[in-house]
This record gives sequence, structure tokens and C-alpha cells, in this order.
Amino acid sequence: MAPELSALIVDDEADIRELVTMTLERMGLKCTGAANVREAMEALEDTTFHFCITDMKMPDGDGIQLIHHCARQYPDMPLAMITAFGNMETGVAALKAGAFDVVAKPIDTNRLRDLATAALRLSRVPGVLPPQCLNILSGGSATMSRLRADLHKIARTQAPVVIRGPAGSGKEDFAQAIHLLGSRHDAPFIFINCASVGVDEIEQEIFGSNSHTGAVTEANGGTLFINAIEHLNHDLQGRILRLIQERRFRRPGYLSDDDSDVRIIAGTTADPETLVANGSFRQDLYYRLNVVSLAVPALANRPEDLPTIVQSYLHTYALAWDMPDVSMSSEALALLTSHPFPGNVRELENVLQRAFTMMEGEVIQASDLQLTSLPPTTPDLPPGGTVSDLEGYLERLERQAIEGALQATRWNKTAAAEKLGISFRALRYRCKKLGID
Repeated sequence: MAPELSALIVDDEADIRELVTMTLERMGLKCTGAANVREAMEALEDTTFHFCITDMKMPDGDGIQLIHHCARQYPDMPLAMITAFGNMETGVAALKAGAFDVVAKPIDTNRLRDLATAALRLSRVPGVLPPQCLNILSGGSATMSRLRADLHKIARTQAPVVIRGPAGSGKEDFAQAIHLLGSRHDAPFIFINCASVGVDEIEQEIFGSNSHTGAVTEANGGTLFINAIEHLNHDLQGRILRLIQERRFRRPGYLSDDDSDVRIIAGTTADPETLVANGSFRQDLYYRLNVVSLAVPALANRPEDLPTIVQSYLHTYALAWDMPDVSMSSEALALLTSHPFPGNVRELENVLQRAFTMMEGEVIQASDLQLTSLPPTTPDLPPGGTVSDLEGYLERLERQAIEGALQATRWNKTAAAEKLGISFRALRYRCKKLGID
């Protein structure tokens, strides 16, 4: 028999308590009401609750006070805040304080049921992260310990998130970790990189069109990670703001709105406050997005984590290829530690992939890293002479080279590998990584 779930409803208005109680009891929850903060705290001491919903204003205090109390004493209990309609400041304050989510008056019972269902789902989050996320999160430095703790707190809310960090630092992996550790873990995680999409195509990629399902629709019920959000123009920024505030959007060419239940996580390499100051980013969107933020450090700023990260990646490759674990010589590790890694974790990953596929024996030597054998010239740049998405640009170059070699050899991978000057194992790994059959 499943354990009985219980909820605490805190509101000084009896009719609101009754409405919420009726809605949650129909979902099988046992409900307890409290008319003020004092009664709520007494109930919390006497009973273990699985969910709490509280009004903002009460005779002897406010909901923010209760959120702070529960965050300290009952961190595993999701708490939602009831706010006045249109009171964005109160809702944002509640989310910043640690509320799971907010619901506006007059209370929509369908919205309330969805919110309660999501909150109760937190107790069933498996907490299993894919290797890529685990590799990024490994390391015993104070910075990474704090990041992991923040990550778990952020995952337990529905609040929008801004992830800041240099290119290649793994913002997508952090966003996916937030998704997988939260109540939306079994729903879609959709990623869109605004830097690699043409300005005229971004609108369709995000919101869809007559012939294209956009990312917002694909991510419904789950999480949408919008990277390089600084590339959005003011019109699209306003539409993202409406999506967050009203949970509604309109596809290009349509006359009616669609409902949406999606959590927005934004990634950026820029300083949003500077963008707001120079007028290129809407202040109201930044205020609504930056409820909680996560700062991902450059790899060079946490060198003490490097040995753990390296071993984590190498173990992942060994498992993926059904091969024995390999180690790294002290000379190779010292060389990695002294390297500046301007491309951050993504650069490290590429270096380790190459070393893993090209090494002889079971120990990676300094020569296997090929850190000094950089090409003397850079490849031709696209029109305009600049690259806004270095990772995507390099991936396209690699894909073109591999597909060209395969076509030239009629898809004989052994001959293609020889033509490219890499081992057959290296080619097979890169084809799998790029999704080339």
C-alpha cells in the first residue's frame, strides 16, 4: 500500500483554504489548514508534509518568512507561493527565496493540480546523471562543491535560471543536470543554440511555424535550454518574457495562442547586466530570467580538479568502447595542468578523446596529448571573417572532412581512416560522436 501523502495549506482566507483542500484531496492528499504563520509552524513540527502551499500576506507574517523557515528546517518539502494576479515582484521574490513555484489568484485548479503533481514528483527523482554531466561536475575544489550544492537546490524549483560561463565550459551539461535532478526529469530536455542559428531562423526554431514544430512545443512539460540568449532581438526577448510570465506563446503565422508548460534555462557567455546597461537586452526579461543564476568557472580557474576530471572522462570512454580503463603518466598530467585551455572543458575533452584513440599501451603519455602540434594556420573563416560559435564551426569542419573521406573511399572506413591520417578506432569513435553512420 502506497504511503499517504499530505499537504499543508497556509492562508488566512477560509475559502481559499477550502478550494485548495478540495483540489488536493481529489488527488489523494491528506490536507491540513493553517490560518497564519504561527499555526503553520506548529503544524510543521507535529506532522511530516510532502507539499506546502502558502499565501504571501498573513496576519502575523508573510510567505517569504515561511519559505526561509522551511528551507532551513524542511529542505526536502516543496513549497509553493500564492500571489496576487500580476504581482511579478512577489513571485520572483518567492522563487529567489527558494519556493518551488508560484500560482496566482484567482487560483486555476488545473494549474494547481499540475503544480502539486510536479512538486510531489520530486520525491521520485532518480538522481541519475549521464556520464557527460558527471564528468563536468567532478572535482573536489571548493568551487565545484558549492556548484554541486547550488545545482541540487536549483533543480528542486521551477524557477527560470541563467547559467553564465565562458565558451566550452559545459553550460549545456549543467542545464541538463538541473533538468534531470528536478521534477521534469522524465520529460523532454530541448537545447537550442542561438549563436549557431541564423537571425531569421531563430523565431521559427524557438516558436515553430506552419511546417515546423518549434523548441517550445517540443519541450512542453520539460525544460528548454536557450544558449547564447544574448543573440535574441528585442521582439523575441519580449516573446520569451511572455512565455515565462503567462505560460503562453503564439507560433508565427497563427492567430491564436498555445498554452505552454516549460521551464526556461538561459545560457550566456556575456555579462547580462552590461547588455542591459547598453540597451541590447531587455531589463524586464533579465529580471524575470535571473531568478536564480549559476556561474560556471573556466577550467583554468580550478586546476586542482583536473586530475579527477581527466580520470572521469577516461573511464567514460573505456565504458563506451568496452575497453579496459587507462591511466595517464605524471608527465602527461603535468602537461595538461600547465595548459591554459582557452576552450575549457570542451577542449580538454577533445584532447583526451584524441589521446585515448591514438595511444599505444594502457598509459597515456605526454606525446599522446599532442598539445604542441597545433596547425600553423587557421582554416578559412566563414563570410564576415569571424566565428560566433567556435564549437559548432569546428564540428562542421570535422564532419565535412570525415564525410568527404568516406565518400572518396566509397564508405570504406579503413581506407577513410588512412586518408585522414588517423587510426580506424579514432575514426569509429568520431563517427559515433558526430552521428555519422
